Amino acid sequence: MASKKKVQNTHMSLRHRALHGALLDIVGAMNRPQRDAMLIAAAGIPLDRALFPLLVGIERFGPIGIVEMADRVGRDYTTVSRQVSKLESLGLVVRRDGAADRRVREAVVTPAGKAMTDRVDAARERIFSEVFAGWDDEDVETLVRLMRRLADAMTGQ
Repeated sequence: MASKKKVQNTHMSLRHRALHGALLDIVGAMNRPQRDAMLIAAAGIPLDRALFPLLVGIERFGPIGIVEMADRVGRDYTTVSRQVSKLESLGLVVRRDGAADRRVREAVVTPAGKAMTDRVDAARERIFSEVFAGWDDEDVETLVRLMRRLADAMTGQ
């Protein structure tokens, strides 16, 4: 008796499993504390490792509310609120009333915070240059385009 299982579905399932494995590897690499410590050292910035992803996130996604930021970094909002207060005391971010909803307090990067994230970006650029040293420019462009497409599809953009 012939199998009713479609070969195409099997191949697709194997591709999805391989994609999921690659994404887990990437997320794991991105979330390693050593990676943040390496970027902080490469950028030459005096910032606690726990505050680093918040500063970068506020610069990238801000103005941003504390609850949304907590959701993005996978931490409790009370923890994020305390850490954002620390960033504020360092002069790297400020909090203000939300533009759309005044009940929401948004975090915004200050010029000093932006200068710090600019140094991180320069360090990240040097690291990515090494990672992609053996890649063709076209392959890097294709990767960037497809990663953006995947990210947009996964976040409903």
